[in-house]
Amino acid sequence: MTAFDLTPPSDAQRQALIAGLSADERAVLIQHGTERPFCGVFLDNKQDGVYCCRLCGLPLFRSSTKFDSGTGWPSFFAPFDPAHVREIRDTSHGMVRTEIVCARCDSHLGHVFPDGPLPSLERHCLNSVSLSFTPNGEPYPDPLQRGGAEAEPAG
Repeated sequence: MTAFDLTPPSDAQRQALIAGLSADERAVLIQHGTERPFCGVFLDNKQDGVYCCRLCGLPLFRSSTKFDSGTGWPSFFAPFDPAHVREIRDTSHGMVRTEIVCARCDSHLGHVFPDGPLPSLERHCLNSVSLSFTPNGEPYPDPLQRGGAEAEPAG
C-alpha cells in the first residue's frame, strides 16, 4: 500500500494545476501528445532523486531505475510504486501499445514496453515534460497540499 494519497484532484484543483502548465506540457500531459525524441530536459539527467508527476507531484520513478534505452526519451525499468502508475491499452496511430498515466491525476506520462532490462524487462518510456525532478533529501512537490511521505534520503 502506498504512503501517498491517490485521491484524484477536485475539478477546481485540476483546473488550477492545468492553468500553470506551458503549452508543451498541456499538449503532452492533458492531450496525450509526445515530445520529440532527444530533446527532453531529463534524458541525460544523472542526479540521484525521484521523478514526480509534473501536474500533481506524485512520485513516479526513482533515478536508480533509470537507464539509457537509446530511444531518445527518459526510460525506467520500474515505477516508484506500482500503484502510482496506471496502464491503459492504446490503439492510436495504427498500433497497440500500453499508455502509462499518473494514477492520481490521469496525466499522460508515456508508454511501457516489454523490452527493458532485468529485473523487470520493462521499459517505461516517458516524456520529460510530464515530469519534475526532486533530488534525494529534498521534499517532494505538493501542489495539492496533502502532505506526503518522506523524501528519499540524501546520498
